Amino acid sequence: MIKEVETKEKVVTLKGKPAEGEAPIRRKGIYLLPNLLTTGALFGGFYAVLSGFSGNYEWAAMAIFTAMLFDGLDGRVARMTNTESAFGVQYDSLSDMVSFGVAPAVVAYGWGLDDLGKLGLAAAFVYASCAALRLARFNVQAELADKKTFTGLPSPMAAALVAGLIWSTHELESTLWLSVGGAVITAMAGLLMVSNLKYPSFKEIDFRGKVPFMVILSVVMGFVLITIDPPRILFGLAAVFSFYAPVLWVLHAFGFSSKAEAEIIDPSVDED
Repeated sequence: MIKEVETKEKVVTLKGKPAEGEAPIRRKGIYLLPNLLTTGALFGGFYAVLSGFSGNYEWAAMAIFTAMLFDGLDGRVARMTNTESAFGVQYDSLSDMVSFGVAPAVVAYGWGLDDLGKLGLAAAFVYASCAALRLARFNVQAELADKKTFTGLPSPMAAALVAGLIWSTHELESTLWLSVGGAVITAMAGLLMVSNLKYPSFKEIDFRGKVPFMVILSVVMGFVLITIDPPRILFGLAAVFSFYAPVLWVLHAFGFSSKAEAEIIDPSVDED
């Protein structure tokens, strides 16, 4: 008799109805707001690829920067609203590969790298493949890495470097030297993504806390400065952020800096 009752309870549970005394079954779902922002970043990368195919490199570069804005918001919104999830992490990584891996490489190749033939194709592929490797390494080390720093140049900033160059020069006449310079910067951006150099993550900034008045004033002045010449100023900011870590490493290698090597290069990557 007891076995008969237990069998009935199992059947009821398998049908999706909770047995007597059990908690109701909750259906799994995904959080709307952070994943909606990730979708916006994905659309920005998708639109950049389409604009690159059409030859609208200015709009393609702006779409990549727009994707950066959405990508910067989704993670912070998820942390502020306590809506982080494993699904969101994987979705964000796939979106980053499209927006900051494939899109900049495709747009850069159509902008001027195709004039170099196989060398231009190689530079674009180096960037795209390094972006994939960088994102894969980030996902593997996400739980163990230092939250204050990134190992390797973040993919959104690498995309900003390439997109800023394209946006700043889209009106110039295509020349061999311009194509060579674009290929060098594109390939270097890719290699910096897979390097062991440390870059600040800015994740410790508390947007819910109070800040001095001068901080808000500095942010406003920053926006005013960018509006003067968005393409070149954004490209300059991306270049400064991208190359400051290699410059520190070179200064330390030649003895011009007292900064410890452990603060410039992450040794844990080689161990893994």
